Amino acid sequence: MKLGTTELLVILAIVILVFGPSQLPKLSRMFGKSVKNFRSGMDGEDASADKENDMSSESSDENL
Repeated sequence: MKLGTTELLVILAIVILVFGPSQLPKLSRMFGKSVKNFRSGMDGEDASADKENDMSSESSDENL
């Protein structure tokens, strides 16, 4: 599902109508922080999964 320019403009217009132009900077900061936290959480989850895989492969090597 891709959003085109027209769809993005309609969404932006609705956001401006609902929240008002004075709240847009605050909303954009909150959105940016949310995306940053989500990405860092995903990176941390990937790193912990890699550590678990490394630990399980080391223990299987010891059993040989």
